[in-house]
Amino acid sequence: MDDNITQDTVLIVEDDESLRELLTEELTDAGYQVLAAGDARKAALMLEKHDVQLIISDLRLPGDTGLDLLGHIRSTSSQQNSPGPGFIMVTAFGTVEQAVDALKQGADDFLTKPIKLDHLRISADRVIQRRRLQEELARYKALIDDQEFHGMLGRSRAMQQLFNNIRMVARAGGPVLISGESGTGKELVARAIHAESDRNNAPFIAINCAGIPPALLESELFGHTATAFTGAQKARQGLFAEADGGSLLLDEIGEMPVEMQAKLLRILQDGRIRPVGADQEKQLDVRILAATNRKLEQEVSDGRFREDLYFRLQTFAIEVPALRDRDDDLDLLIAHFIRRVSLQQNKNITAIDESALLRLRQYSFPGNVRELASTIERAVTFCQGSEIGLQDMPERLRQASSTLSTPKISDADTAEIGGRASQESVFLELIHRLEGSRPDPEKWTSLPSLEQAYIDYTLQRFKGNKRQTANALGIGRRTLYRKLGDDTDAETGNDS
Repeated sequence: MDDNITQDTVLIVEDDESLRELLTEELTDAGYQVLAAGDARKAALMLEKHDVQLIISDLRLPGDTGLDLLGHIRSTSSQQNSPGPGFIMVTAFGTVEQAVDALKQGADDFLTKPIKLDHLRISADRVIQRRRLQEELARYKALIDDQEFHGMLGRSRAMQQLFNNIRMVARAGGPVLISGESGTGKELVARAIHAESDRNNAPFIAINCAGIPPALLESELFGHTATAFTGAQKARQGLFAEADGGSLLLDEIGEMPVEMQAKLLRILQDGRIRPVGADQEKQLDVRILAATNRKLEQEVSDGRFREDLYFRLQTFAIEVPALRDRDDDLDLLIAHFIRRVSLQQNKNITAIDESALLRLRQYSFPGNVRELASTIERAVTFCQGSEIGLQDMPERLRQASSTLSTPKISDADTAEIGGRASQESVFLELIHRLEGSRPDPEKWTSLPSLEQAYIDYTLQRFKGNKRQTANALGIGRRTLYRKLGDDTDAETGNDS
């Protein structure tokens, strides 16, 4: 075995010395580091000094039994929030009841004597692999818990600012306008505002204004009487009444008909609604959260959205950042979706190869987080091994133009430079544009100085965003930091 590979450690707890030596020899030959003890007390002392991945213990031992040892280990692991080592129970007096009892207390497998050594090896390998996955999942959950905010993940400056804005706005009582591109998670933001507010024990109701025909939207929102219109056989209270005391999300509010906007404005002003067909109004206490992917300022200019309603909704405005503006979050989200979908599909996918990861980093994701999630779900579904490759990606990423991995200057520059394939010619053309004259090669003492000029230009083009700069250059961010001599940022991951 390669000396550089860390061996898994197995602890054998067996009072029969000859069997203990046999199992030690067998598992050592299988590549494990083996420890051995003759009773539970000695085993417990060894566990305090050694990192053990698997325990193989006899059920009947001098003093404490194997079940006592198992209970001690599982209790200790629970206190440490760790899955702890795997555990295989062995006995010459195997019964179904004993097996069930051992498994209930946390044993991973149960073998009877005489032990079949090939079965033991298979069981040991399987249990250690399962425990390794459990440890990985525990680390993953710890990472997610540290980065999660009401179902949203993000450690970037943009997302941390969003989370802070949500906390502040949640404590207020006015309407909130949540804007952002499609797929950025506007409904999650609305739910977070509700959860952080003092209304969190009251209903949260959401409606997509674009999904309801205009003729039915008023009845859906305000309710109706039993005789309000043909086909109305019984009264309905409507979504505003259902959300009384809580929050109502009007998703895609930019699609709401203008005549309905006037009625919504009145509700915002006095909190009263009139069901369709009713003679009297109802007083309600509903906080309105509105979401849109449209530019409402333009909708107001074009006469499709009431200016007074727009200003009323703008009491508290929250912009949800696009995925391309979230810096370091992309890798975190990729890992999150791979793990989540792998668990859902009962797959053991633990990695993504460099070419696939680079393509994901270079892709713009116009559909934002929703598109990333569907992309990873597709990749996990089609992945045949433990590592996602480019072949598992959707067609739009697999067949993406090679320009995705080729540094670009600008559309106009690319047209003028034409088909020059040489990287040096691109550098020279760039220097020409920077200097305003034909470059003199004698002025450049080395290719690194030429490279530095190109890096500086690209960094300026992306307004200092190092993640986008690295993607455009086709290099990793750490490589970019190194070339910039920015050691502090390389350690902290600061992309600003």
